[in-house]
Amino acid sequence: MTTATSRSPRRRTVIALAVVLIVIVAFVVRLIDIQVVNAREHVDDSLSMGLQGSRTEYGSRGSIVDENGVTLASSMNRYDVEIDPSLAAKGITVRGDDDTDDVTTTWPEIAAKIAAITGQDAADVQNIVTDAVAENPHSQWARITRNVSTEQYRALVALGLPFLSFPPQAGRMYPDGAVAGNLLGFVGTDGQPLEGLESADNACLASSNGKVVFQQSRDGVVLPGTEVVTQPAVDGGTLQLTIDRDLQWYLQQLIAEQVQNTGSLGGTITVVEAKTGKIRALAEYPTVDPNDPTASPAGERGSSAFRDPHEPGSTMKAITAAIGLDSGAFSADTTVTASSSETLPGGARVSDSFSHPENRYTLTGVLIDSSNVGISKFGEMIPLDTRVSALGKFGLTQQTAVGFPGESSGIMRDPAGWDKQTFYNTTFGQGISVTIPQLAGAYQTIANGGVRMPLSLVEGCTAADGTVTDVPDAEGQRVVSEDAARQVSQMLENVATQGTLASQVAIPGYRVAIKTGTGEKTDPETGAYKGDAYFTTMIGFAPADDPQYVVEVNLDEPRTVKSSAATAPAFQKALTQVLKTYRVIPSGTTTPELPKFG
Repeated sequence: MTTATSRSPRRRTVIALAVVLIVIVAFVVRLIDIQVVNAREHVDDSLSMGLQGSRTEYGSRGSIVDENGVTLASSMNRYDVEIDPSLAAKGITVRGDDDTDDVTTTWPEIAAKIAAITGQDAADVQNIVTDAVAENPHSQWARITRNVSTEQYRALVALGLPFLSFPPQAGRMYPDGAVAGNLLGFVGTDGQPLEGLESADNACLASSNGKVVFQQSRDGVVLPGTEVVTQPAVDGGTLQLTIDRDLQWYLQQLIAEQVQNTGSLGGTITVVEAKTGKIRALAEYPTVDPNDPTASPAGERGSSAFRDPHEPGSTMKAITAAIGLDSGAFSADTTVTASSSETLPGGARVSDSFSHPENRYTLTGVLIDSSNVGISKFGEMIPLDTRVSALGKFGLTQQTAVGFPGESSGIMRDPAGWDKQTFYNTTFGQGISVTIPQLAGAYQTIANGGVRMPLSLVEGCTAADGTVTDVPDAEGQRVVSEDAARQVSQMLENVATQGTLASQVAIPGYRVAIKTGTGEKTDPETGAYKGDAYFTTMIGFAPADDPQYVVEVNLDEPRTVKSSAATAPAFQKALTQVLKTYRVIPSGTTTPELPKFG
C-alpha cells in the first residue's frame, strides 16, 4: 500500500514533465516554422495587413574614368529634406522601455534633433512647421532644407520619423572641370543626361532605385525588425574611356593658346592610336565645364569636332594618292605636267595656291608642293566609281563607330550629279565636307598599313556585378593595300622633310609624316564661300617608319596666319608630347628622299 502510494505521485510528475516537454517542443517547432521555414510568407502576410510603409533606396549614377582609371565624372548623392507639417506638429509617441508608459517626443524636441544633423538653427526648423500649420492646419508639405549629403540623409533616416521624406537631387561632379568637357557632356538638375557621353552611354551609367517596405504604427512609427528590402538598388556601371586625362589637359591648354595666338574662332587637337583606332585625346576650344554648362553658350556645350563637317582641303590629296596607287590607276613613278593654273577637260578651272611654271611632277612632288592642278590630273586617271567607293571605305561618307550624339556623317553630293568642276575639286578636298574624327580615321588607315580600325572613345562598361560590355570592335577593314599605304606614308614623310614647314614640324630622332590642308568655309546664309575665311588643318603621324599615333590640329578661321602654317607650332608640340606620354621609341633610320620632279 505504501509502495503503490509513493509510486503514483512520481508517475504523475513524469507524465506532467513529458507533457510540458511535448508542449515546449511543439512551440519550438512552430516558432522555427514561423521565423525560419516560412518566414518570407509570414512577413508578406503581415505587410499586406495594412499600416504598411515604404521608402525608396537610391542607386548612384556610375562614374566615368579615363584609360588609366582616373575619375572624370562621379556622383554625389544629395537629398532634399521635406516634411508633413500636419503630422510633425503632433510629435511622436512610442512605448517606453520595459513596457513603461508611452513617451511622447514633441515637435520642438524633434526639430532640435533634425537641426543638429542639417546644421540649421533649431528655432528655424521648428518655425517651418509651426508657420505652415498656422497658415493651414492640414498642410502636408514643407521643405526643411535642400541638398543634404548622403551622411546627413542616413542620419535623418535613422531618426525614424515617418513625416520626413527625402527626394533625391542630381549631384554630378567633374573633378577636373573643363577637361574633356565637350566629350563628357553633363546632366540636368533633374539628373537626366543632356549631352556627350553622359547621354550616349546612359544605359551604362544609369542606376536603378530599390524599395524597402516596413510595418508602422498608426502614428507612422516604423516597427523594429519589420524592414524588408523588396527590391535592391543597383548602382550604375563604370564607363572607361580611351582618352588619357593628363594628355587631354595638356592639349586643351595648347589649343586654347594657339587659338588665341592666331585669332581663330576655335580649334581642336585630336590624337588617335594608329594600330587600334582608339582616341587618346580630343581637345577642343572653346570648351565647356560640365560643372557649370550654362556658363558656355548653347552652341559650345557639345563637340563641334563630331558635329560640324568642313572641307578638308589638301589633306584629301593623300587619300586620292592612296586610292590611285591601290587601284593601279598610276604608280609612284607616274608623272604629270602641271602649271599653277589650268583649264581642264570639261571646262573646269583649277589653280594652285602659289605661282609656278609648268612642272613635271611626281606624285610625291604633287603632295610636297600641294598642287591642286597636279592632283587633279592624277585623280582623273581613277575611275569615278572606284574613287567614290574608296571614299566610303575610308569612312569619309558615314558616321564613325563612336556614334557620338549629334555626330555628322559628312557631306558629299550624289556623284551622279557632279559636274566636271566637282569631279576635280573633290580630288583636293573641295566640294566634300568631313568631320575631324573622320579625317583622323582616314589617316589612321594609311598609318596602319591600309587597315581602317573603327574609332573608339570607350574601352568598356563595367556593371555593378562586374560584367563588362561595350568593348570596342577589334576587327579592322582593309581599305588599300599595305604597299599603297607604305608608299603614301613615305611621300608624306617627304612633305615633312622637303616642304616649306619642314623646320617647324621636325622632331629630333623621329621620322614624321604630315599633310596640310586649307579648306574654304561656306557662308551658311548665302551658301557661297566666305571671303578670306579658311578652316586649316595639319595631320600626320609618327614614327613614320612604324606609325604609333596620328595627330590632327585644326583651326577655324585663323586671322594672324591664314594658311595651314598656323597649325604647325601646335602640331609639333602636340606630337612631341604624345611621343613622350607613351614613351615611343625614336626612329632608327632617316627618311628616304623621294624626287619631286620626273
